Amino acid sequence: MIKNKTNTDPDGIYCFDNFFNISADLICIAGFDGYFKRINSAVSILLGYSDEELYATPISDFVYKPDLKSTIETREQVYNDKPLLNFENRYLTKSGKIVWLSWTSMPVLSERLVYAIAKNITHKKEMEEERNLLLAKLTQINKELTLLSHKTSHDLKSPVNNMLSVFNLLDVSKIYDTETLELINILKITSENLKETLNNSIDELVVNENLNTQVEEINLREALDEVLISVNSLIKDSKAIIDIDFSAFETITFNKAYMKSIFLNLVTNSIKYAKIDHVPVITIQTKRTDGMNQLLFSDQGLGFDMDKVKDKIFGLHQKFSNNSDSNGIGLYLVYNHITSLGGKIKVASSLNEGAKFIITFKD
Repeated sequence: MIKNKTNTDPDGIYCFDNFFNISADLICIAGFDGYFKRINSAVSILLGYSDEELYATPISDFVYKPDLKSTIETREQVYNDKPLLNFENRYLTKSGKIVWLSWTSMPVLSERLVYAIAKNITHKKEMEEERNLLLAKLTQINKELTLLSHKTSHDLKSPVNNMLSVFNLLDVSKIYDTETLELINILKITSENLKETLNNSIDELVVNENLNTQVEEINLREALDEVLISVNSLIKDSKAIIDIDFSAFETITFNKAYMKSIFLNLVTNSIKYAKIDHVPVITIQTKRTDGMNQLLFSDQGLGFDMDKVKDKIFGLHQKFSNNSDSNGIGLYLVYNHITSLGGKIKVASSLNEGAKFIITFKD
């Protein structure tokens, strides 16, 4: 086992031991023989084993069996002087619980030691799995609803066509009552309109089925203007001030329906969650950062307590306000529109200081 160093330097600054012991992350030093040489308390707390058990047992014995092969292969690369960055694998605790760890390891060949730090990312993985399951469920429901819509439209087309055939066969020259002729004409027009509506619905279904794969170069200002027109009365009633600057770039390759949905949800949210007795002030601008196209959307509204909401902010049906119009769907849709096309979204916010959404598009 590696011996402890002194706790403080001559100036009283905390040194290695203090950092080692108070860290919430798992910090360990392992030998090339596959055993822990030194660990901090976070390791034994998370895994549930005593220090003696951890030191006396090969590290591989703690690795969750399905991840053992990739872990051993990666460890061999470290032994060959290749640093390890953000390697994820699962460990099995003494109680039988599976935990996810993200490792960063640096080898020191002269000492035949590996210095490593691991972060517990179990919660993140569980959230990802929950989101993926929910998306899979929603996708399945959407497919079933689409199939039902196709079936309903198809089943309705036959009787409508039959009705139109009857009207075509009907010899109105033998009918002399004007009121009856007028009713027949109304029924015929109604049937024709119903047929057209059904045909349009089927065409719309086909288009919607392909939305996820259809991207095109869209003009951001044009997409935003369409949204602003659709909520014009809301903007006027709230007296919202919207500052727009797309000078960094005006067009982006994206799905237009998704882009309009993003604008719609962010704009309406900023108005709904403005401070009481304050005019909503919204800023929408484009920016180039490190060669990436970004859309910045900010307001001066109620904002979020990020310590409380954390990664729940984009969750389905997550509500952070008592507003009766809040349904917890808007930001969920925004997140999925962006990430489904390879983009990223971050939010910076404080209570009563507004919110800033930073959308980075796929290059």
